[in-house]
Amino acid sequence: MTITFRHVIDSLTAGVSRPDPTVDKLDPGSRETEVQGIVTAFAASQYIIEQAAALGANLIVTHEGVYYSHQDQREWLGGDPVFLQKSALIASSGIGIYRFHDDVHRYTPDGITEGLICALGWQDYVTEHRAAVSILTIPSMSVKDAAEMVKRQLAISYVRVAGNLTASCTRVGILVGYRGGGSMTIPLFEQDGLDLIIAGEGPEWETPEYIKDAAAQGRNRALIMLGHAESEAPGMKLLAERLSQQFPGLPVRFVQDRPVFQIL
Repeated sequence: MTITFRHVIDSLTAGVSRPDPTVDKLDPGSRETEVQGIVTAFAASQYIIEQAAALGANLIVTHEGVYYSHQDQREWLGGDPVFLQKSALIASSGIGIYRFHDDVHRYTPDGITEGLICALGWQDYVTEHRAAVSILTIPSMSVKDAAEMVKRQLAISYVRVAGNLTASCTRVGILVGYRGGGSMTIPLFEQDGLDLIIAGEGPEWETPEYIKDAAAQGRNRALIMLGHAESEAPGMKLLAERLSQQFPGLPVRFVQDRPVFQIL
């Protein structure tokens, strides 16, 4: 049986209630194209596109967009040379790019959050999955030890931590991507008795400032910020594993991108 882009996309979206509007789409590419190989990645960066071409893959399934805009607005880029060179690379490669953002976040549990929890090895500690947060009860450890474990499990060089590093934590909230803002995270500490929140990113003057004040008051509430890509890439790695199971005849690979930031 010939596997086309349509077969892959249909398998990804089966049973999902898609929002309207959505940013998820195949662009460029035709749904009737035969799949030669699949690469999953956090974002379709220049590096990822080059790696996919080198691997002989002609479909990239990416969580974030191609052109630095959540809504894929390109007009403001105009004649920017980075935009033009990347566009030319995509056109010459013949690779199709499927943005898979909204639907995977509507999996039950959230497919990206699940990937992070699996990467941390904490699947057995989940007490509740919600749409935007998963609540876990982990073996007691210090905030510092939790941060070191997260770095080790995710193979990342740093995390940012706010709060008392020596405080013990057992009740943990996991929020991926841009879900680290105050209105989403702060109520969880009181409502769910959390000691620690692990999040991707959010405004630095919201949750981090709250944690700073909590520490000044002697309250043991802590925050570990991973970075947006660092929190969501594991979900795309898990997706590659599942696509490999669904389409055993196809080469499917997760490609880890290089870190955006260098810490000097």
